[in-house]
Amino acid sequence: MNITTMYCGSDHAGLGLKHLCIRHLHNQGWTCTDLGTTSEASCDYPVFAAEVCRTVQTKGQLGLLICGTGLGMSMTANRFSSIRAALCTNEYMARMARMHNNANILCLGARVVGDDVALAILDVFVRTGFEQGRHQKRVELIDSVAGQG
Repeated sequence: MNITTMYCGSDHAGLGLKHLCIRHLHNQGWTCTDLGTTSEASCDYPVFAAEVCRTVQTKGQLGLLICGTGLGMSMTANRFSSIRAALCTNEYMARMARMHNNANILCLGARVVGDDVALAILDVFVRTGFEQGRHQKRVELIDSVAGQG
């Protein structure tokens, strides 16, 4: 499957970085769908994480979730079957999340990584493919041990 769409969500703390990431991806030819929030007013991150996860589950594309630390978004996202959300703070983590874990959602902490680092992480995440091979079995085990397989 050719992945060319990113479904994006954030809470109020991640709003600015989300907009920056969407512009960055658009400039690279990606289609981005912003699933909220659209305001800097305080809001509940699980609502937006759930929206992105459900969309990724049904559409089979990639997701991006951003909150202050990335922790809440990643914890919420990983409750959904077939979602493998990776909280990444550097490019190596993003590369390994895609290559070895077939991560389908990138989580970022807007208060943890600077804009330039966040964009570098995002670039690696979207450009890296899944190696499959021995890693396929492990990805299947993730769902199996979680009672989803």
